[in-house]
Amino acid sequence: MQKKEKIEKKENEMDEAGILKYLQAVMDSKFAHYVMKEMAETKKIEKSLAIYAGVEKPSGVRESLRAKTVSAAIERAAKLFHATPDQIKDLLKDAYMRKGFSAIIKGIAEYGITKPQRLSAPFMVVWNFTNQCNLRCKHCYANAKPYPAPDELSLDGKMEVLRQLDEAGVAAISFSGGEPLINKDFWPVAKKASELGFYVSVATNGTLITKDVARRLKEIGVRYVEISIDGPNAEIHDEFRGVKGAFERSITGIRNLKEVGGIDVGIATVATHHNLAQMPEMIKLARELDVDRLIVFNFIPTGRGKDIVKDDLTPQEREELLNYLYSEWSKGDMQVLSTCPAYSRVSLTAVLKDKGGKVSPTHFADVELPEEYMNAGQTLAEFIGGCGAGRIYCSIDYNGDIEPCVFLPIKVGNVIKDGFQHVWDTSEVFLKLRDRDAEEYACSTCPFRYVCGGCRARAYAYFGDIQGPDPGCIMQKDRWEEITNKTSEELGHHHETVKREHALS
Repeated sequence: MQKKEKIEKKENEMDEAGILKYLQAVMDSKFAHYVMKEMAETKKIEKSLAIYAGVEKPSGVRESLRAKTVSAAIERAAKLFHATPDQIKDLLKDAYMRKGFSAIIKGIAEYGITKPQRLSAPFMVVWNFTNQCNLRCKHCYANAKPYPAPDELSLDGKMEVLRQLDEAGVAAISFSGGEPLINKDFWPVAKKASELGFYVSVATNGTLITKDVARRLKEIGVRYVEISIDGPNAEIHDEFRGVKGAFERSITGIRNLKEVGGIDVGIATVATHHNLAQMPEMIKLARELDVDRLIVFNFIPTGRGKDIVKDDLTPQEREELLNYLYSEWSKGDMQVLSTCPAYSRVSLTAVLKDKGGKVSPTHFADVELPEEYMNAGQTLAEFIGGCGAGRIYCSIDYNGDIEPCVFLPIKVGNVIKDGFQHVWDTSEVFLKLRDRDAEEYACSTCPFRYVCGGCRARAYAYFGDIQGPDPGCIMQKDRWEEITNKTSEELGHHHETVKREHALS
């Protein structure tokens, strides 16, 4: 190899230390100080990015200077991936991308480079918009009812939640439930969210998606709809969902969305012993329906799920399933993801062993790495960090209560009463979830603690400890026997104990 070729090869190699050093240089102390002093509000960073992208005009010299300073840092970072300024500008024309970039810039400016990266606001919020639902699913984490809860927020209250999330710099909102499409307030709130630049998605059972509803979802700016299907046929799905005919109506909902077009469509399924053997058929069904994504949810014994705790997968079953899902994802025709944070480890290991090029650093993100950047996989995975509960995402309940995750029912505050940003910055529970090196954290010595982190909701469900072990992880399989005999009553006792300990912390 010639000397010039060796130099070029060395420059193209991307190891963890090199990338972090580069990011630290881009976000040097001078620039970080500038961001914190001149653009303490996330909205100011968003405006600077909008000016840089050419979608907004500066209102004065100060805004113009801010935009130039931020754009210089963005372009320095873009060189790492050989991205041109025009490519970055095109990306930032999307308000959702500007929100995401702003959260990252402010997070690094405020906290420095951390593992995983700490953000000034969650990238995504899952909003359990209503507790009302037209189905009776066995695994429902929300324990949804056929009627709305008496303390559900008013339309004005919901709009206030939206205002606070926008002010904080949240990039994406996923409307969930219950069944969000059953609620009349969904339409004006989702439309407003889209107008404010959020990436708007809907998690639904799909039974209410007629052709008119599908068209309306597209018209108000919904970008992704995820429909829950728990089996490849009516027999399995309807039995799990508690209503006969649900399967056919959900499938019709998917077809209606595909016919309308312009909206990404996904299928969500919860992996249990009820449907584990049918996963190949589920993937076949997803391909036949031409959906964009199949996402397999980690089973969490919370809500009504406590009553079917015996149907949880063993660590070995889960590991085999995750590897199978990755092999299907590698075929390239459809995203195949999982909410299990160990999927990040599985995907990263495949990349490092040269058995794949796709990494899923958290359950709502996927990255396909170019061949010359394969060594960057670990840095990227550690930056995003697997389990996102209380770190890069959180949930809001129908009454405004804030929780780390829809599957981790610990109330840490209320948007209306306490203020979203205040809770995000100060919650004791959130701060614990962001510290992967704490001695009390069960995964603190695991080499994949920054990549995966273990499912904090499962640790809480089984051990009543948000920093406890995830007994479904293959690296914690010795803990599996310890929990296999737990009853739903014992799990409920754990939940109530931790709720009291962490209430409004």
